[in-house]
Amino acid sequence: MEEQLKQTCLHDLHLGLGAKMSPFAGYDMPIQYSGIIDEHNAVRNHAGVFDVSHMGEIFISGEDAERFVNHIFTNDVSGLEPGKILYGMMLYEDGGTVDDLLVYKEFEPRRYLLVVNASNIGKDYAWIKMQACRWKVEVDNQSDIWGQIAVQGPEAEKTVTEVLGFSGASDLKFYEFCNHAAADGSRVILSRTGYTGEDGFEIYASPELIRAYWKSLMAAGVKPCGLGCRDTLRFEAGLPLYGDELSAEISPVMAGLSMFCKFDKPEFIGKEAIAAQKAEGAPRRIVGIELQDSAVPRAGYPVELEDGTEVGHVTTGYHSITLGRSLCFALVDSGHAALGTPLFIRIRRRVFPGTVVKKRFYQTNYKK
Repeated sequence: MEEQLKQTCLHDLHLGLGAKMSPFAGYDMPIQYSGIIDEHNAVRNHAGVFDVSHMGEIFISGEDAERFVNHIFTNDVSGLEPGKILYGMMLYEDGGTVDDLLVYKEFEPRRYLLVVNASNIGKDYAWIKMQACRWKVEVDNQSDIWGQIAVQGPEAEKTVTEVLGFSGASDLKFYEFCNHAAADGSRVILSRTGYTGEDGFEIYASPELIRAYWKSLMAAGVKPCGLGCRDTLRFEAGLPLYGDELSAEISPVMAGLSMFCKFDKPEFIGKEAIAAQKAEGAPRRIVGIELQDSAVPRAGYPVELEDGTEVGHVTTGYHSITLGRSLCFALVDSGHAALGTPLFIRIRRRVFPGTVVKKRFYQTNYKK
């Protein structure tokens, strides 16, 4: 029996725009409208808007909220000021990744918003509830009552200010958010965050308001963008995708994300396991590889040494739209992860030479 795909609050509007739709994380989502290259370039050079209403919103509140969030989260929310946001992970005891997420410190005392990946909402909520049973906290999964859009690109601030009327947008720094009261009295969250390597904003509101914002953006000529270019953009910026560069088998240390794990905290779930990996060396690492050829390295392709010994596999790969080079992320044995190491990608019956390079292929343009 086929799985019944969910639909975001913008689904019919995507169809009306002629979007190419495809299943993603249990949702019927737009992959592209005018084309991945066109949409990618719009975000790099101007502004584009994404439907990200499939993402999850889980609120944690109560007497133990700060200590509990610190217990399940690798980054440190101790003393985090209201209106600030942190990126980090939730881990299993063995150091594997439950999910990577954003934690928002709410303006209400002892209250946090956790924004999690769409594919992990149910798993994350169940895991958090299981951890919370001995803490004085309430865990509230509100994923079904929030819509969300992301306006991204060098013209994002101008767009959300002039088209959507968010006058406070210019006051926000990277990884900050503010609240707005809509005309109907409902709450709107505006955060200076995103997943493209460009300046941008994510807007959380009721489904009805998100529809109104989307229509206003379309009327103003802002480019609608699908998940296709969302992936090419985040890849160029060196950002991981859960399930590819992070997973239950891939720890933050393996992914090169140790800077988001605060080892000086007294404790967090998985701390001992990843501290050991950091001290002793993780068995595998996520690396960047640049191919000498224009062949495209796709996820799952083997990574080999010159003698044909397989030492890993590609997790994400593209011929970069912005940079015009064939690039990939790959999970490889740590002994072959150093910058400058020659490696080979097997693409069907041929092998193509490459070199290990830094994973951030593109110079990001976040608001300082």
